[in-house]
Amino acid sequence: MVTLIVCFLLELNYEMPRTCSIVCQVEIATLDQREMFCLSEIEHTLRLPPHLLNLPLAEAIKGELEGLFLDKVIAKLGLCISVYDIRSIDGGFIFPGDGASTYTVKFRLLMFRPFLGEVISARLKESSSTGLRLSLGFFDDIYIPRALLPSPSHDEPDPEDKNQVRWIWEFNEQNYPIDGMDEIRFRVHSIQYPSLPLEQDDGSKPFAPMLITGSLDADGLGPIAWWV
Repeated sequence: MVTLIVCFLLELNYEMPRTCSIVCQVEIATLDQREMFCLSEIEHTLRLPPHLLNLPLAEAIKGELEGLFLDKVIAKLGLCISVYDIRSIDGGFIFPGDGASTYTVKFRLLMFRPFLGEVISARLKESSSTGLRLSLGFFDDIYIPRALLPSPSHDEPDPEDKNQVRWIWEFNEQNYPIDGMDEIRFRVHSIQYPSLPLEQDDGSKPFAPMLITGSLDADGLGPIAWWV
């Protein structure tokens, strides 16, 4: 299980490093063009430490790329799931006074970046008076604000967890709880890439470089058990 805990290379606004540029973005050929995963092609100038030179070149470079990009968010591109493949390796220069070799690498990253309006199934992670927090397992920063919950809804104390609430949808004089027993379908309402804060107060929640806001206020959305 992967948890998103860091921003890309700790750069302000986690922009691409100067030695790294986006060549192009292409969709995975075997997937619909409007899927939550896509391929982004990137060019990066990579320094390969001397202790890795005994490995096959492609293997050593892929390991270094995974250390740089895996589980990181790149603004506007999304969350890196894996290094998909390496397209080309050029260079191998050794600069004076440095035992490492430097390569220019073109490669593709498999990125998680859902599109607006996409319907995704997730699990309930937290429930509070402000709304819901959902998780995909590898990504936890999905929020359903109370304004985008099914209407009308109300919250009541959760009998199983005094620190949380349970949201109830009222429909045809019946109550339908969101209790975390089933997967929850939500529609992507917005995706944000917040700027890296210069300071964080003690006790504040961890910085999330990618935030997804979802909606449950439509037919077919919410716990799957509601609609079967």
